[in-house]
Amino acid sequence: MFGKRALSERMMGGLIAALVTSTGMTDTFAQPYPNKPIRMIVAVPPGGPADTLARLVSPRLAEALGQSVVIDNRPGANGNIAYEMAARAVPDGYTFVLVAAGVAINPSLYHEVKYDLLRDFAPITQGISVPNILVVHPSVAATSVKELIALAKERPGQLTFASAGNGTSGHLALEQFRLMSGIQVIHVPYKGGGPALSEVLAGQVQALFSIALAAIPQVKAGKVRALAITSARRSALAPELPTVAELGFPGFEVVGWFGWLAPAKTPQEIVNRLNSDIVRILKLPEMKERLLGLGADPVGNSAQAFAAFIRSEHDKWARVIRQANIRAE
Repeated sequence: MFGKRALSERMMGGLIAALVTSTGMTDTFAQPYPNKPIRMIVAVPPGGPADTLARLVSPRLAEALGQSVVIDNRPGANGNIAYEMAARAVPDGYTFVLVAAGVAINPSLYHEVKYDLLRDFAPITQGISVPNILVVHPSVAATSVKELIALAKERPGQLTFASAGNGTSGHLALEQFRLMSGIQVIHVPYKGGGPALSEVLAGQVQALFSIALAAIPQVKAGKVRALAITSARRSALAPELPTVAELGFPGFEVVGWFGWLAPAKTPQEIVNRLNSDIVRILKLPEMKERLLGLGADPVGNSAQAFAAFIRSEHDKWARVIRQANIRAE
């Protein structure tokens, strides 16, 4: 009788093992995350701050996770192609996306985007913040923000501001500045930050909110004059520059930023793991030094703090875009 019971238990054990294997439960419970390569979608082509950040972080993240991290550049439509792809990805931790500030701006800038910023993603962490610097051509008779505003009010509708294009960080900085200061200026959009800065250097356009990385060398060379920085606090990139906020515009903050999002419903323990590893990498002394050299302030915050920041960016730029009647075209 004991033998029959033992045989029955062995048969039952075999049946359970077969069921587990057939339903895929073995993979779920027996293999810890990660057990295969991970894809990091990047919303820009190779080169530039976002791609550089991805390529700086990915080898260290691969070492921490014990699996390769493959960069998948998917540029186009101001990042929307990459964001839509990530929103539709399987939420298993094997696909996440490095996003730019446009992910929070695009829903208000375009008539339709195929993702819901607040519903379709699980924030991991913000990577870097890239401030803009308000610069003017040396021929402009203004050595401070106060003098620039006075000049614009003396000559309404005559002062020209370049930007890298409609809806870009520099354009939104201009619109926020215009709304808060009450000035009337002419916006001249270009196809990229390089052409916009070149026109200011040539004196064809008088002012620009330029990303710090591009502006600082020209400031040091005396080719443009820096008046203020757009971050909430003074930056280690140019500590002598006052913020726009401290010059009489409290709450003014316009920065380019990059961070990582996973598809919604990615298991929380995986989001926590990615957050912990990426934040640790961003805080490495050599990483901080490299990022500062690229004109970026390292961040590395909690998933909850990043989620709150994304929501605030979404709401802030929705108001500005509506008030300034900005269109993507």
